[in-house]
Amino acid sequence: MPAAHADRTIEATPADGLGRVPHWPADRAEVTLHRILVHMLAETQRHAGHADIVRELVDGAAGMQRDNDNLPPGDRERWQAYRERVEEAARKAGEAGEAGEA
Repeated sequence: MPAAHADRTIEATPADGLGRVPHWPADRAEVTLHRILVHMLAETQRHAGHADIVRELVDGAAGMQRDNDNLPPGDRERWQAYRERVEEAARKAGEAGEAGEA
């Protein structure tokens, strides 16, 4: 199992121990265990965030539970207005990025 292999590797390797990621570019393929753990933490965080966004779009709920969303108080209209502002900023940033690529 991949998790068991990872657990054994983490237990047996010091944080500054070197390893090699064969599918990474050769000039960056040799890395420390610390670097790999930070990389995996960032990847997990990013993908969990994506899943949470998709879930929110599907059922309209935010956070872990409908009755405990861990968000500051505010009515539905306030959150909808906030979401619209964020989406507009993202759209404008995307348009600016596309214009810069041309």
